Amino acid sequence: MELFADRAEAGALLAERLRDARDPVLLALPRGGVAVAAPIARRLGTQLEVLVTRKIGYPPAPELGVGAMAEGGEPVFDLRLLHRLGLTPESVAGVVERERRELARRVRTYRGDRPLPSIEGREVIVVDDGLATGGTARAALRAVRAAKPAKVTLAVPVGARETVMSLREEADEVVVLREPVDFRAVGQWYEHFDQLSDDDVLELLGRG
Repeated sequence: MELFADRAEAGALLAERLRDARDPVLLALPRGGVAVAAPIARRLGTQLEVLVTRKIGYPPAPELGVGAMAEGGEPVFDLRLLHRLGLTPESVAGVVERERRELARRVRTYRGDRPLPSIEGREVIVVDDGLATGGTARAALRAVRAAKPAKVTLAVPVGARETVMSLREEADEVVVLREPVDFRAVGQWYEHFDQLSDDDVLELLGRG
């Protein structure tokens, strides 16, 4: 399966699939989702904004996500994984609190004191650079749903097939360009998949 050159190319290809959206609110998950969403914003002629999310990691191995949260929403846990690890939501309360603080810091970094745009009754497109387990996307979609939009679309260049299927229950529409069977990591589907900094995100948002 052909690779995307980079996030910008993936976003341009996604934009063609989203061109019929009507005055949408475009929310990107930082950091990688912002680079994908920037060409979509240009194609649709709409403002790009961030929706900050944080993974809730397993304390002995923080890279293993047992849940996630998005600004304006409650933590969303992988209850089956928690059970397998002998944990409960209460037992990772300390991790949740730390991630809440980091989430708030990133909101201040990216938006300052400005709130998210109002999405009640609007069409909303949530963008990320790919879906592995889908934990942060799920938390983002539930936070958006709570604000009562008219329609929620999740748009990603690539995603694990099972994850894409499960997230169709969370969004009105899921737009994904590629669903490879042999999915291992998001980065394997890009020729260039550089890590982005907060400064990179601010530059993409026109706030650098």
